[in-house]
Amino acid sequence: MVFIEKDGYMVIANSAMLALEQVQNAFDGEAERLDLKSEEDVVNLVKEVRKERFEEKKEKKQ
Repeated sequence: MVFIEKDGYMVIANSAMLALEQVQNAFDGEAERLDLKSEEDVVNLVKEVRKERFEEKKEKKQ
């Protein structure tokens, strides 16, 4: 729980829900920016990022 002042009132809010709302707002518009139109697009992006990270870790070990 967290206490927030809003419009002169003290409001009690769920801190986890507040954090989730902030994350959702931060991601707003990212699918359009990355041209993600389907679940398959998201899966392919995740695979690409994982491959890049794997390669980076591999290079650091050498």
